[in-house]
Amino acid sequence: MGVAKSWRFSVISANLALLQHPNGSLSNKHVCWRWRSSAAQQRKPISWSLVCGLMLFCLGMISLFTGHVASDLEWYSQRLVKRSLYFKLDGSNKGPIDIWKSQYAKYFYGCSKKSHAVRGRSSNGYLLIAASGGLNQQRTGISDAVVVARILNATLVVPELDHNSYWKDGSDFVNIFDVNWFISYLAKDVTIVKRVPDKVMRSMEKPPYTMRVPRKSPPEYYIDQVLPILSRRRVLQLTKFDYRLANNIDEELQKLRCRANFHALRFTKPIQELGQKLVMRMRDMAKSFIAVHLRFEPDMLAFSGCYYGGGDKERYELGEIRKRWATLPDLSADGERRRGKCPLTPHEVGLMLRALGFSNDTHLYVASGEIYGGEETLRPLRELFPNFYTKEMLANEELKPFLPFSSRLAAIDFIVSDESDVFVTNNNGNMAKILAGRRRYMGHKRTIRPNAKRLSALFMERDQMDWDTFARKVKAAQRGFMGEPDEMRPGRGEFHEYPYSCICEKPLNDVVDSRSGDPQSEQVRGYQGLRKEEPVSLGYKDEDAAG
Repeated sequence: MGVAKSWRFSVISANLALLQHPNGSLSNKHVCWRWRSSAAQQRKPISWSLVCGLMLFCLGMISLFTGHVASDLEWYSQRLVKRSLYFKLDGSNKGPIDIWKSQYAKYFYGCSKKSHAVRGRSSNGYLLIAASGGLNQQRTGISDAVVVARILNATLVVPELDHNSYWKDGSDFVNIFDVNWFISYLAKDVTIVKRVPDKVMRSMEKPPYTMRVPRKSPPEYYIDQVLPILSRRRVLQLTKFDYRLANNIDEELQKLRCRANFHALRFTKPIQELGQKLVMRMRDMAKSFIAVHLRFEPDMLAFSGCYYGGGDKERYELGEIRKRWATLPDLSADGERRRGKCPLTPHEVGLMLRALGFSNDTHLYVASGEIYGGEETLRPLRELFPNFYTKEMLANEELKPFLPFSSRLAAIDFIVSDESDVFVTNNNGNMAKILAGRRRYMGHKRTIRPNAKRLSALFMERDQMDWDTFARKVKAAQRGFMGEPDEMRPGRGEFHEYPYSCICEKPLNDVVDSRSGDPQSEQVRGYQGLRKEEPVSLGYKDEDAAG
């Protein structure tokens, strides 16, 4: 605010200087606007009051604008300072991006350690949560439910999973996540039970009260609107619970969100073991590999309102699926593509990766459900990357127990994608967001999300340029979409995608130079991290004790 006030004072002083005559009087030459009469060709001055009114209006607009400038100035200046320091380590900022890993990842680590805040002893009641959507959408609801239970000082009942979504998976929480680990890991934050005690249920005069809260509700809403009902009824159910908590909340609550999402939600042993087997099989074939999440299922394409060249057959099939959502507006397929709202096709993903510099001997693990168009749609990607693998190809007999359950199959894809050297997505759906956030938290492992708005134009014009020109333009378009630590400003986007409150920066002198084995030189030792905490263990196999 000091910057804004100083700036406004300078503007006011400058305007007064222009208006002030050298002898101390105001000159009409500077303050009067004159106009020419079409009839008499005479000049008449506009009144001084009108000039003052216009000046006040302009100053008001400047004040409104500079308020935003002042609030952003510190972040931008810190970003520039950090960049300049990093470039001193490199010696240059003009080199090509390392497509396999970020050179700045070593300066960041996940930090969600609990403070010494003490949880309230007396529960206000039992909170039932009905999560909504597929596996990753439900994951956001579960981690948010933990935070809401903390806000309400409620006892959380293990959330119910959605059995009626598009995927029609009948799996319960206990079939996908290690429920005992979930309860014990969060015990110091929130009391979690597997079911409401029979004694409590028998004492209730009415069934549990059911309500749906608005999307992205702040903590104040839960305190003002939900807590009184919970206190009165003792058991409360919140339905369709996905993205029902605000993005920006208190930092301690954000850290609890991270503990729930990145640590407490651990997959069951059968899912974990098979996922790790697939990771090892990919590693046996190649030192590094890419995981590509192709969200190209019929429901996704229908919802997007985009067109992919399949003629009347495609328009009819996707149109029929689209009828499931009665409130969806009619969309222009060309308009959605120009706006960057259409998922990239498998062929376009392959072209993007080759243009970025991945060679045709790169190993790809493709995580997906049912691909619209089947093998015909996948063929161009296979031709660009012959080392093409899926969970079905890597685990035939071992996969059979999981085949009837789409969420468990998605969990296996999640594990392999999380462990990959590079994660690539063709859309900005729930799995893409959750994995982008997790990989940032795990040390900014390379995560590539397409700049669909700029790439769409390039794909439409690719036949009009040679390959080198196309590749150069793709690289330029993807700057800022490669998972670098400073790509997103804290507070922007979904917290699950960018968990900024849970990512800390190491002082540069604490980072060992990988080439020399020595700490960084004196010239950068003045750098201070924004948040400093003891690093926590981050891997799937790391938590041997709860809490």
